[in-house]
Amino acid sequence: EVQLVESGGGLVQAGGSLRLSCAASGFTFDDYVIGWFRQAPGKEREGVSCIGSSDGSTYYPDSVKGRFTISSDNAKNTVYLQMNSLKPEDTAVYYCAARKRTRLLYHGSLWCRAPTLSNYWGQGTQVTVSS
Repeated sequence: EVQLVESGGGLVQAGGSLRLSCAASGFTFDDYVIGWFRQAPGKEREGVSCIGSSDGSTYYPDSVKGRFTISSDNAKNTVYLQMNSLKPEDTAVYYCAARKRTRLLYHGSLWCRAPTLSNYWGQGTQVTVSS
């Protein structure tokens, strides 16, 4: 059974930091890339960290660039999202998603803007940033 389990969310004051974790199981970790998305109430789901195949780089939208960083521990099949200098507008449910590696070339921004390209989703973890 494929599982993506997020953890690490919570309530933090503006300017604070959180580190989210996404533990993957039930599939061959190296066959997939893991990205992070978020969805605020009344808004569409958006990508905040997405790896592309064209150059292997990670795309971050301007809203989080310089503040969010993705990393992974392949030995633990876990991906992290370090979030610094948090703002109230970062409040959302954060999801990790897995997308199967493909020979098709695409930039990470494509995946971030099209969450439906993901193959699997976690259940989400709430992040609330107070002002």
